[in-house]
Amino acid sequence: MPEAAATTHATRALIELRRRIISGELAGGQRLYEVPLAETLQISRTPVREAMARLAEEGLLDRGGGGYVVRTFLLADVVDAMELRGVLEGTAARFAAERDPVPERLDGIRGIVTELDASFLPESGVDFEAYSDANTRFHLALAALSGSRVIERELERVWRLPFAAPSAFLPDKEYFVSHRRSLDIAQAQHRAIVDAIAAREGARAEHIAREHARRARSDLEYVVRQRLGSDAFGKR
Repeated sequence: MPEAAATTHATRALIELRRRIISGELAGGQRLYEVPLAETLQISRTPVREAMARLAEEGLLDRGGGGYVVRTFLLADVVDAMELRGVLEGTAARFAAERDPVPERLDGIRGIVTELDASFLPESGVDFEAYSDANTRFHLALAALSGSRVIERELERVWRLPFAAPSAFLPDKEYFVSHRRSLDIAQAQHRAIVDAIAAREGARAEHIAREHARRARSDLEYVVRQRLGSDAFGKR
């Protein structure tokens, strides 16, 4: 399979499996098998395997018994995890501004912002694969800019909780327009966080980073309510 096609199939599998988990089609405790999933999604086993490995990193699947099991979680717990992520990333941004970031690292995160800009395509399109990759690296770079190994370690732990990972997107045709608007706002926040750090404005950098995490939470709440109803939070 050509590399570009394999990447596209892996992304499609990732999005579809996330959708089925959040909708409850794949219930907590259910074991997933590569062959049936590949047949259902009409793709080969390799992109399914890659998608499941990614979902395990995001805390949606547990590894065990040579395969993967859907993790059981409460949506209210997801909201708490995303709030905690915002607190930690806000602290990371403030530390970065107050502790005089290493110039090379600051240049590096600015380069990632430029890559994120390039993922926005003409006519309101988005290269989600490119955006997801660069967005993950942005948040890793932000954690590193803090100069605190404690913050980096705790963020790595939080990112493994369900839907708390920076790039745990749910982009699909159903709500693409609203998601594109949200990505535009998120990208403006990326740029503002870096500018505040460079200007040594710790309080401002912290505030924007917290708002950035809340934007991700709002996106998730929107998708959940669209699919599961207005009373979904507090349930699985």
